[in-house]
Amino acid sequence: MRKELKDQLINSLCEEVKAYPNLYIADIGGLNSVQTSKLRRAAFRKEIKLEVVKNTLLIKALEKTGFDYSELFQVIKGETAIMLSNTNNAPAKLIKDFRAAEKNATKPVLKGAYVEESFYIGHECLEELVNIKSKNELIADVVALLQSPVQNVLSQLQSGANTITGVLKTLEER
Repeated sequence: MRKELKDQLINSLCEEVKAYPNLYIADIGGLNSVQTSKLRRAAFRKEIKLEVVKNTLLIKALEKTGFDYSELFQVIKGETAIMLSNTNNAPAKLIKDFRAAEKNATKPVLKGAYVEESFYIGHECLEELVNIKSKNELIADVVALLQSPVQNVLSQLQSGANTITGVLKTLEER
């Protein structure tokens, strides 16, 4: 590969990494073509950019971003794919769901991730990453918490109105 082409690939990879706040590094090697196609379609549906990259080009692109990704360099070995997403837990859920859906699937394997300004190294962190709440999930939780006191007050007022109505009807009948 010519140096100019390598530089173009490094620059485009650098821009892609900068464009997304969450970076996952996985091993999808060993999947057959049908499984790879399923994984790519699932990633596309969940708005995850999945790309197989060369290790040296990825390391150079990460160095070029201006952010210190050096903790991830130790896992960039063998076959490497990156998953870029705006939703922090989407790639982790994709990996977990894909492995559960495909019988006897040992891949994809999470090598490492940079999520919510923290580094996660190794496949054992997958469950932890799945349980991180996304921004939309946190907003829904806050809205639910804000609505619950109002709903309690309204239900108390409605039950009180029913009680008063019942008492008035009973008194009227006497």
